Amino acid sequence: MDKEQAKKRIEKLKAEIAHHRYLYHVLDKQEISDAALDSLKNELFKQEMEYPELITQDSPTQRIGGKPLAKFKKVTHSQPMLSLYDAFSKQDMYDWENRMKKILPSQEFSYYAELKMDGLAMSLRYEAGIFVQGATRGDGKVGEDVTQNLKTIDAIPLVLRRPSERELKVIGLDDEIIKKFFYAFDRGVIEVRGEAIMTLNVLKELNEKYAREGKALLANPRNAAAGSIRQLDPKITAERKLDFYAYSLITDLGLTEHEQEHELAKLIGFKILAINKFCKNIEEVIEFHDFEERNKDKVPFECDGVVAMVNDLALWPKLGIVGKGPRYVMAYKFAAEQVTTKLLDVLWQVGRTGTLTPTAVLEPVRVGGVTVSQSTLHNMDEINRLGLKIGDTIILERAGDVIPKVVQVLPKLRIGKEKNIEAPKQCPICNSEVVRVPGEVAFRCTNKECYAVNMRSMSHWASKGAMDIDGLGPKIIEQLMKIGLVRTFADFYKLTLDDLLPLERFAQKSAENLIAAIDAKREVELSKFIYGLGIRHVGEETAIDLANHFGNLDNIKNAKLEDLEKLSDVGPIMAKSIYDWFSNPKHLDLLDELKNNGLKIKKIEQKDKKLANKIFVLTGSLESFTRDEAKAKIRGLGGDVSSSVSKNTDYVVAGEEAGSKLDKAKTLGVRVLSESEFLEMIK
Repeated sequence: MDKEQAKKRIEKLKAEIAHHRYLYHVLDKQEISDAALDSLKNELFKQEMEYPELITQDSPTQRIGGKPLAKFKKVTHSQPMLSLYDAFSKQDMYDWENRMKKILPSQEFSYYAELKMDGLAMSLRYEAGIFVQGATRGDGKVGEDVTQNLKTIDAIPLVLRRPSERELKVIGLDDEIIKKFFYAFDRGVIEVRGEAIMTLNVLKELNEKYAREGKALLANPRNAAAGSIRQLDPKITAERKLDFYAYSLITDLGLTEHEQEHELAKLIGFKILAINKFCKNIEEVIEFHDFEERNKDKVPFECDGVVAMVNDLALWPKLGIVGKGPRYVMAYKFAAEQVTTKLLDVLWQVGRTGTLTPTAVLEPVRVGGVTVSQSTLHNMDEINRLGLKIGDTIILERAGDVIPKVVQVLPKLRIGKEKNIEAPKQCPICNSEVVRVPGEVAFRCTNKECYAVNMRSMSHWASKGAMDIDGLGPKIIEQLMKIGLVRTFADFYKLTLDDLLPLERFAQKSAENLIAAIDAKREVELSKFIYGLGIRHVGEETAIDLANHFGNLDNIKNAKLEDLEKLSDVGPIMAKSIYDWFSNPKHLDLLDELKNNGLKIKKIEQKDKKLANKIFVLTGSLESFTRDEAKAKIRGLGGDVSSSVSKNTDYVVAGEEAGSKLDKAKTLGVRVLSESEFLEMIK
């Protein structure tokens, strides 16, 4: 994307984000999920990082939030309640640390990692140990006075607990800091910040109660907490049974580590998260994040990531603040369940009954812990319902472990180059006519054999005589076809672990096994490759003959019809079938796709060609070899094996119970070899 295109994209992103932020922060409404909004903000941030000259003061990356609601008295914060920058991967975390090291090159950083609760940030003011004011974050500088509502939360002490000197020394405070703390406690101000939340159990209980009473249900814990805090009647807030966890002390008490802020908050009467921990390096932060992501369903509230903070408070002013947030803090998000991405194309799959299903080809994006590049669109009615066009920015949703789906279009981000989506008039597999079934939403291919032929083609490619891909049987292939992950066998080599993990029948190990089995067959023998193509009339024997005679795939592709007819056991009908297959542009595209997807053909090595240009026929049973072993030995020495005796045959190898081929050899005067003579010849 060049600068002019980036400028247009940035303007559209800013407008879209501003719209959703106003709905969320000012009107208490929400049209898209937090995860989808985060995805839009992340795209804007990356665009502005690439073209910093396009950053303007009205950009959402340069401000914190919308203006506060006018329902409550406004409160100016003693220190701004800043937003945090988001990280979405391990590399993002390493990049963050590297940026800090550019400012402090010789510094080794340790961190304090905290679970990122999904609630409402609050600032609490205590004077001489008594709770006097509680405020929402608002726009970061000015919030709303919600003191009366916060007093209904049992987890917020109305009077601070006074710790003993011994307790303060246990957490590492020296005499000077203890003296400063007690002065603030007895005669000064202590400001505590934390998160007001609604637990999942409380949400469930309230919704059950509201359902019985015929009231509107609460959407989710985060919105429920925000709505409860903003109630004008404190009795309603009290009914909501909110909780509160402290995570920061704003008052300068001379503390040296951020971890001490948590420990001191606990001593003065606040709940803190016991699972938060000190991390001696960035690797431990990542380990903490990964563990908590795997176990996030075990905590009693919703959380969407881990907040990593430089633990040494003396480094905070040196690192400073940039844009909307501090350099010394990073929110490492859990895998989002909704993200934004772009629709690049629509491909059409043919199902068992001939029904055509549209599959969205997406700009690859991580959602729910996996990278997604395709998603089903179900049918044309769904496309029309969404108002979807090729080139649109869309919201992709993954609920639990189900296959991601397109749930919303963001039309305001269109640039005018988007294309309408139309059902194909011809089948993408067999070119037969496509018709819409009267009274149904389905479009169908009129060729009843279409699906079956394609299914047999892909099953044949993976079969034992061809690629022999372990674990890739008909049921799995049908599953992959059904959801649009594969259309031809070339697509097998594009599959990733992230494609398989959301599917039924695939746990981590089975998905890894299939990917490993496919990777193990990325380099194949030419004969197996040719057999796997499924050319009509071409069996394993003919595939071997073609490979040995022509030596490489290009020679077969460029062979003339008369060249093919010269091969033993290749008659006019088979030669025409081979010639036509390699003359079909669709088949040539398939060969290119296989190559581009990483499939390689082994070079044929014939060290000893003592049987070059000699044609053998085998009859009867041999003691020293199976029939296939004998054929392989002959071909390995440059010879050809034919299934019938003719005047062109050089030798007939006769074993026990030789049949009519031996009689024909004698009639034509073809030399007959006993097994011992044959063994001597191939030494």
